[in-house]
Amino acid sequence: MFIRLAFAVALIGLCAVSPARAEKWVASWTGAVHGPYPSGNPTAQPELKFVFQNPEQGARDMSFRMIVKPDVWGTRARIRLSNVFGTKPVTFDNVFVGLQESGAAIVTGTNRPVVFKGKGSVTVAPGQSIVSDTVALSFVRSASDPLLAGRKLAVSFHVAGESGPMTWHAKSLVTSYLTAAGAGSKGSDVTETAFPYSTTSWYFLDEVDMTAGDNTKVVVAFGDSITDGTMTTLNGDDRWSDVLSRRLHARFGNEFSVVNQGIGGNRVKTPLDYSATKAIPGGPPAVLRLERDIISLPGVKTVIWLEGINDFGADATVASVIEGYTKGVAELRKSIPGVRILVGTLTTALNSTIASHGRPEVDAKRKELNAFFKSSKLFDGVVDFDAVSLDEKTGELKPEIVPNTSVGGAGDKLHPNRYGYALMGQAIDLDLVAGRKAVTAR
Repeated sequence: MFIRLAFAVALIGLCAVSPARAEKWVASWTGAVHGPYPSGNPTAQPELKFVFQNPEQGARDMSFRMIVKPDVWGTRARIRLSNVFGTKPVTFDNVFVGLQESGAAIVTGTNRPVVFKGKGSVTVAPGQSIVSDTVALSFVRSASDPLLAGRKLAVSFHVAGESGPMTWHAKSLVTSYLTAAGAGSKGSDVTETAFPYSTTSWYFLDEVDMTAGDNTKVVVAFGDSITDGTMTTLNGDDRWSDVLSRRLHARFGNEFSVVNQGIGGNRVKTPLDYSATKAIPGGPPAVLRLERDIISLPGVKTVIWLEGINDFGADATVASVIEGYTKGVAELRKSIPGVRILVGTLTTALNSTIASHGRPEVDAKRKELNAFFKSSKLFDGVVDFDAVSLDEKTGELKPEIVPNTSVGGAGDKLHPNRYGYALMGQAIDLDLVAGRKAVTAR
């Protein structure tokens, strides 16, 4: 009995002096911003004329409840609000984060206030963004709590006065919630009745960070609509990056956080003069958004870049796209020492109902770029998305991955559906992502 008691006392003492596990900030959710609203490519967007009566006026004395899915949970969080593509200052107040129950409802007792430099209100200038102070998530007992897996965070905020043109992410494929214009501040209201309108876009919010173990590494899925998830299921979390996330968590636990920085219609290199007053639906090109969408994120270790088909649809040359990739990779390596950069082969768009992309000359350029990817020493590895999605008999997408699983219908022979994204997510070598394979000599 004495021996057991002595052992127990010794064990307690050992635990008491053991250092706490070090933590760091990591990006847990992102939504690449563009705009201003309504420039973009939303999916299944409800009619919003009762909410945003004039795009130049933007939001007017109303509240937003943005629903996002953190890829890892922590006991502390912070958010980033963006006015990057606005033309006038935006004042945010009564900001809250809480655990979504269902719809616009929040689990009672989880809605926590968020402040900025200790204040409950912050004004963000045009072209700028702001990161909040740390907020404790009292409902998160452990980052590995299985009951939090797949759960979503509700980020609520009030726009005081008029916002002017709104910075947004058009294609969220997630239902979020809005009040009517002039409804005032409702962020503290945890019921669903305060937010009668729905949207399939994210506004102003573009990042959620969590504290995580110091071994946690962020993987950024970077690209266009095929990374953004066009034609996969609404609220299904079925993008190829989501599939990759579930596979990584199943194998490595919370050692990885996967975030998605795709924008529907995005290009590698053009237009270089993109701005709030010179916007196109695809947002700023990849080479102009590397700092905001990758380099500024905490904890980035791996980037998977899939892009180029929209450049070819707009008649860009293969050489210009390669130049964009070359400059982009150089910038990433300079800014994030040791970053692993994987490139995805472009999937076919041959005979797409989107005429600009379905042309044979576009397919020829796609094949030439893919050949460059496979032979180049520019990247640390290649993910062959083309191999798992191509119907070799027709040169088109496999017929079973064409029908639209967002809203139904035949599909466009450019964007894969839920099944297609599953194939793409399964095609990614986890050892390559995790750095368990040697880096290609450059």
